[in-house]
Amino acid sequence: MIDLNILFALISFYFVMYVTPGPNNAMVLASGLKFGFLKTIPHMSGITIGHIIQLILVCFGLGKIFQIFPQIQNILKILCAIYLLYLGYKIIGSFNKIKEDGSKPLKFYEAALFQIVNPKAWTISTMAASGFLPKEGNLIISIFFIAIVALIICPISISPWAAFGSAIRNFVKNKRIKALIEYFLAFLLLITAILIVIQK
Repeated sequence: MIDLNILFALISFYFVMYVTPGPNNAMVLASGLKFGFLKTIPHMSGITIGHIIQLILVCFGLGKIFQIFPQIQNILKILCAIYLLYLGYKIIGSFNKIKEDGSKPLKFYEAALFQIVNPKAWTISTMAASGFLPKEGNLIISIFFIAIVALIICPISISPWAAFGSAIRNFVKNKRIKALIEYFLAFLLLITAILIVIQK
């Protein structure tokens, strides 16, 4: 029998953790603005499946490795920050050159693999495993339960960012406004990268 209190707590946890700003949402917003909502769906799907794989690995003990070797997460933070800075650099001047420079939205597997260097994603997985895995009971069933909730809630939480980006894209035609948005998104990625590095 599913404990409804745990179910609601898990749903709330995932919604709050994934709807709040972070590397994934900054990238999804930029993708929605640059390529539109539909072309960003593989990106969002990759984030969700990448997280579920991460969650399973953490539940089966990978989280312990981070506790024993915390420097691994420091390396991941730096790699993630560098990648976000690279994306910020690529965004500037890119919205008017999508066809010219052959830009394409992030593929499913690329978004899934990005979770490896996304410290927020590892934090969410570790918190989910430590907070919602029961001390007694079937581990496989418990992991399956958490993974199913993640499979449903994560895309719902991420989608508004892509939808917002896509909505702006449809309304903004002025090149100067597009340039301002490019610099704003690049700045957002810069701030995200800084926060990731300084976060304890």
